[in-house]
Amino acid sequence: MKNGLWSNQEVKDLFTSVEKTKDNGSPLKMAFIEHAKKYSRQPNSVRNYYYHEIDNLENDKPRCNKLGIDLSKHKKSSIQYFSKDEEDSLMQKIDGLVESGCSVRKACMTLSNGDVNQMLRFQNKYRNFKSKQKPMEKDNIIKFTKKKEGITESELQALFMGLVRLVKRSAQEEATSQTRNILERANIELRKTIVALNSKEKEYRELKEQFLKVKEENSKLVKDVFKLKCDKAGKLKAQFENIANK
Repeated sequence: MKNGLWSNQEVKDLFTSVEKTKDNGSPLKMAFIEHAKKYSRQPNSVRNYYYHEIDNLENDKPRCNKLGIDLSKHKKSSIQYFSKDEEDSLMQKIDGLVESGCSVRKACMTLSNGDVNQMLRFQNKYRNFKSKQKPMEKDNIIKFTKKKEGITESELQALFMGLVRLVKRSAQEEATSQTRNILERANIELRKTIVALNSKEKEYRELKEQFLKVKEENSKLVKDVFKLKCDKAGKLKAQFENIANK
């Protein structure tokens, strides 16, 4: 890097890092942060350059092909805002899946039908929404009205049902927390294994091509050696016949 200029290799590194980050299902900003550390730049500067360079490469196909960048993996997404009804509906659906034992990530993945970008959008929206809520959820708080005649039967029933919900939720969270962590780690390892297998398969194909090429060259050499031996034998035979005739 010199005077803030980007070399072709650094551009390729950035786009490759973005693709790997997307494949791992991680936030895109992680790619910008890692690249900034590697090349002593600012993350925001890297982010701005990335989106600007997408436009440049779309208008310069020869350079894009030279760098070996697949722009179909780097489409710029426009911001989509949730309406109030969409937000309320999404929060209710995620809460329902979480209460049934799903993690927030799995719930968002289910609602997005496997679309990673949409899953991250739902997940960020849900966490942002929850961060603005009060520490105690509304359905966990049981309010009592002071009455001279004491607690009524309906209030006792409400108290009992509230305690049941608290115990049920606590048990579900305790039982699934460790499982969610194990599954998330397993998913990460699985993605890494798939990437490694794809790389190994490419190496295998290249080795196979090299082997066939060497085999073909070896076969040609064997034929050439055999021909040389035949030619030499023919010459020796002719010499012996000349000697015998004399």
